[in-house]
Amino acid sequence: MNNVLGVDIGGTKIRLAIVGQQGTLSFDETVPTKIPLYPYLEEQILRIIKHHPEVNAIGIGTHGFVDSINGKVIYATDILPGWTGTDLKKQLEAATGKRVEVDNDANCAALAEAKIGAARGNSRVVCLTLGTGLGGGIIWDGKLLSGGPHGGAAEIGHMVLYPNGVLCPCGRRGCYEQYVSGTALNRRIKEAGLTISSHELFEVAATNPHAMQLVKEFTADLAQGISSLQAIFDMEVVVIGGGVSEAAPLWWDQFMQQLEPLLLNPLSVKVAEFGNEAGVLGAALLLEGTELR
Repeated sequence: MNNVLGVDIGGTKIRLAIVGQQGTLSFDETVPTKIPLYPYLEEQILRIIKHHPEVNAIGIGTHGFVDSINGKVIYATDILPGWTGTDLKKQLEAATGKRVEVDNDANCAALAEAKIGAARGNSRVVCLTLGTGLGGGIIWDGKLLSGGPHGGAAEIGHMVLYPNGVLCPCGRRGCYEQYVSGTALNRRIKEAGLTISSHELFEVAATNPHAMQLVKEFTADLAQGISSLQAIFDMEVVVIGGGVSEAAPLWWDQFMQQLEPLLLNPLSVKVAEFGNEAGVLGAALLLEGTELR
């Protein structure tokens, strides 16, 4: 990996960084997400390449279901209107003359953590990103599990945790992300009648029994999902990242108490090593291939 432009596309902002050896960033910029997205994205990438001719390839991590072989967005929610069906690899390669690789943003984060981050040296890894939603990425015997006929492989956030539970934007009820994401925490807080933020929830839990109950429910649900994932993948390591993980010191002990009785086998659980950098680093690593070295 050398002089690859890593691009991390989210609903509100796009991060673009030139990634060099060992994950060093020689250029790093964040711009707001604008709709229609594709022409705007192409404009930003061409601008950077013009000023940084050393860029030799482009890796992109994006919200949505992605056909990683063909680099096409199969499905994206209304977070990115009009993004569904975008033939991203084909269009950008034609526009830039550079090799382009595309995958789901959570898969990119998992790749970064498995190759050069908290899970390096392990061949079976599950990465959970607890942000606005719940993203997931899986490293299976050293290879990133991605794509699928509908671009939906490793969509951990849409495992059903509670049948007939809370309605998810995907149209189904009870999805995992409706219980362990930042959005889920805010919903729980509102339903409990508390007037605090999700970060404040963890801060006041030690002295507020209502907040402590919400933390117990959150950590129990997170543990339950990981227990089910272990039964499927028998992973060596789980890495937990995303915005909610920034408060991990405040809820980690409670979480581990909930998790330990549910484990089939010993399991290492770690907080992600990379924060906001995981997306651009993983996107750049797509150019090395998805097999761990």
